[in-house]
Amino acid sequence: MPAAVRYGGGAGPDGREGRHRIAANARFARASLSFSGLPSGAWACLHCSLAFDGDEEAALAVDCAAIGFDFLAADGSSLDLDHVPGLVRSLLDPQVAWIPGPALLGGEGAACFRTAFRVPEQAVGLVVTFRSWRNTRAFTVADPLLLLGEADPLSAPCRRRLDGSGIRLAYALPQDIALALRGQIYAARADEHAARVRLVYRDAQGAEIAPPYANAVSVPGLGAVINLSAQPQARRFTLALHPPDGAAAVELDFGPWEDAETPPEVELIGVPELALEDAFRLESLCGDDLLDAPAFLARLADRLALPEEAHATWLDGSGTGEPILAEARALRSGPDRSARLDGDGVVLSLAGLPDWTLPEAPDWREDPFRSVAWRLAYQSLSWLLPLAALPEGLSRARTLAAAWSRANPWGQPADPLSLHPAALAPRGDVLASLLSEVGDDSTCAAIAAEAARHGFALAEIVGQNALARALHGIQAATALFALARMLPRFPFAAHWDSLARESLAHGFDALLPEDGAFAEASPVRRLELLSLGQAVSSALGEAEPGPAIRFRVEAALPGLAGLLDPGGRLPAFGDCPAGLDHAGWLARLAFAQGRDLVAEREVLPLPEGRSAEMIALRHDGTEAGWGHFALTHATQSPHGHRDCTSFTFASGSRRWIVEGGGADGVEVGPARHYLLSPRAHNVAFPDGREPVAGSARLTARHALDGAQVFALTTTVHGPDYAHARIFVVLDDVSGMAVIDRFARAGHALSFEGLLHLSPDALVALSGPRRALAQQEGRRLEVFGFAVKGRAAGMEIAVGRDDRAHAMQGFVASGAGGLMPAPMLRYAFSGRNVVCGGLVIAAEAEAERRLTRLLADGEVRRLVGAE
Repeated sequence: MPAAVRYGGGAGPDGREGRHRIAANARFARASLSFSGLPSGAWACLHCSLAFDGDEEAALAVDCAAIGFDFLAADGSSLDLDHVPGLVRSLLDPQVAWIPGPALLGGEGAACFRTAFRVPEQAVGLVVTFRSWRNTRAFTVADPLLLLGEADPLSAPCRRRLDGSGIRLAYALPQDIALALRGQIYAARADEHAARVRLVYRDAQGAEIAPPYANAVSVPGLGAVINLSAQPQARRFTLALHPPDGAAAVELDFGPWEDAETPPEVELIGVPELALEDAFRLESLCGDDLLDAPAFLARLADRLALPEEAHATWLDGSGTGEPILAEARALRSGPDRSARLDGDGVVLSLAGLPDWTLPEAPDWREDPFRSVAWRLAYQSLSWLLPLAALPEGLSRARTLAAAWSRANPWGQPADPLSLHPAALAPRGDVLASLLSEVGDDSTCAAIAAEAARHGFALAEIVGQNALARALHGIQAATALFALARMLPRFPFAAHWDSLARESLAHGFDALLPEDGAFAEASPVRRLELLSLGQAVSSALGEAEPGPAIRFRVEAALPGLAGLLDPGGRLPAFGDCPAGLDHAGWLARLAFAQGRDLVAEREVLPLPEGRSAEMIALRHDGTEAGWGHFALTHATQSPHGHRDCTSFTFASGSRRWIVEGGGADGVEVGPARHYLLSPRAHNVAFPDGREPVAGSARLTARHALDGAQVFALTTTVHGPDYAHARIFVVLDDVSGMAVIDRFARAGHALSFEGLLHLSPDALVALSGPRRALAQQEGRRLEVFGFAVKGRAAGMEIAVGRDDRAHAMQGFVASGAGGLMPAPMLRYAFSGRNVVCGGLVIAAEAEAERRLTRLLADGEVRRLVGAE
């Protein structure tokens, strides 16, 4: 229960204790609840009831309202953590979880809402803030409770401790311009001298410039040092780095004081933010004026106290290098054919949608298909690269790039989506590429000016580290590196280069550790990350962090390739855009590394593939056809798919059990919300309570009489339910069984499981516990069985969409919509413990073998029957 409640912005109590009314006063109306005594490293679940007004206009918004989370150290100081599993970073609150509108949450009346997170090791307290966001009417929060579980070691974020060799950062400096480095340190105990930063400025030749330095003290044996106090325990700091004359680079060495008798355990909370001094921020440079790119550079020259014509020598395009993000796209999809010339017109093929002819004079607001994915691809200008490669196409591409620049003064874009990182980063990469060849002076000058302006925008995104744990963050750092490489004479190019390299190193550390594991749950997104890593490491060569990234890509690729089914497709867990040739993608990526995965597979045929938190079994049958089983137990994230413990199954060369699929930027609104929900996945959940963020652990793995047995325990149903899921899969993948066990002492409980079948399958019930599926002359038998409790029936749903919060029986269509598909729902009920599941068999013999295996003592022990 919360220990204290505070209100602000018009929020207040609502009639009784434990009930709070949040007014429609966007961002400022709030109720803040304090909790104490949090167990370190445990998964916790915030549980409450929400009631919205019947006239709420944001009923279909996925972020109708917000819950902010402010974690506290033992002395009450706030921890500004860069990553808390289950939550996302935000601006008003350190971490946030979004509350969907009432149409997505549960329709009319009060609805239960649950969100889960992993308690940081440094935290003992928490302030939870229910905050108004997009809601147009007041809403009510009732009876908020924090349910606390046991410590979970699986998903602990990496901590950046300052013991040992400490942490070293290095950045190139724009001449005579100060930097601001912002971060936070945490100490196990408060200490006035918790840590120190040693500064070293170097000139253009790399020689050290002797202290004294501004804002630093000279300490014998250490040089110039800044003290970092930890009073309170978690303390934000800002280092104002004013370089001495002639300084071209700065090195910062974070560590403990060497002469401390008992130095406190100190760590950096996240990666420090880096920014130029205020006069050289985009907001300050542009002010309230709508500047085109050349005018922006003229103002920059004025701020640098240089003649107006000085910037002409900055942008001569004397750099080298191929577009890096374009190389990653080529690994993904092969040669880029998104643009072609048709007579005097330009025809675009973007985002898998039909061809569209570019107007003679586009206004850059075009949206012919009402598609977010198409608009992002269009505004990225990535289609200018294949256009530039055509005869007479380079001049046309440059003219269009200059026209885009004129139509998009900073602060007033023609299409606001053009500022999304998914469009901004590839556009910066394109602008750099268009400068690689000599062309018309005026057009190239306009493109170079726009490229420089994009560099400032990308440097601010990269320096803030807001996207450091996402593919968008790595793409932004990659584009910044490409711009720095193409404009070597620009005064900020060296700074961009060092900032990009530092960000790439941290980004791959977070998403792709040295052991080849992944922080990303989707196989396709993992493949995107490896393609980016290959392109980036190729561009960096032997310069850091190129070799480290290359090593990680090489370590992770074989496991990901092992997930392919014999038909050449990855399992569609998480985001999985339609129309991709996964086998071709992997082959291109392997070829770029000088490898032949097909030859390797023939020499060492493996029936099993494993990637981090994923398992796949394969059978290459000749007469009966191939079979494939894939399972994911990846940690669930706040904005990802709720598919932990979901699986796919193929037998007889037919894909029977499929996943919802989908892709970020393609689906929006209720379709996107459905595909992220567990209702689009092959999972089970108790008492109508959908899974929350959490992790799963593989607790047992056995080979048993021609079958493989897997047992998992999960935290995705909150601390009030104990959950285990067991799979029995025949070695020839002709059949399988899935069993769930839920326990909640002292309560009656039930659970429902979902099974999504291919849209090409016909499915019918032959009784309350048996179903039959048919597809292209093949049959699949499905029947339920109870271990503890009783079977509560089956039903089939196909394309149910009468209520947005209860949509069922769809998979992603690949074009932004949903495709009806048979969904089998099965249920079990009981008290204290309920255990049951399905047997799935493609032939009668497989059904008999599975029935016999389920009676085996080892399987019965795993499901708790013995």
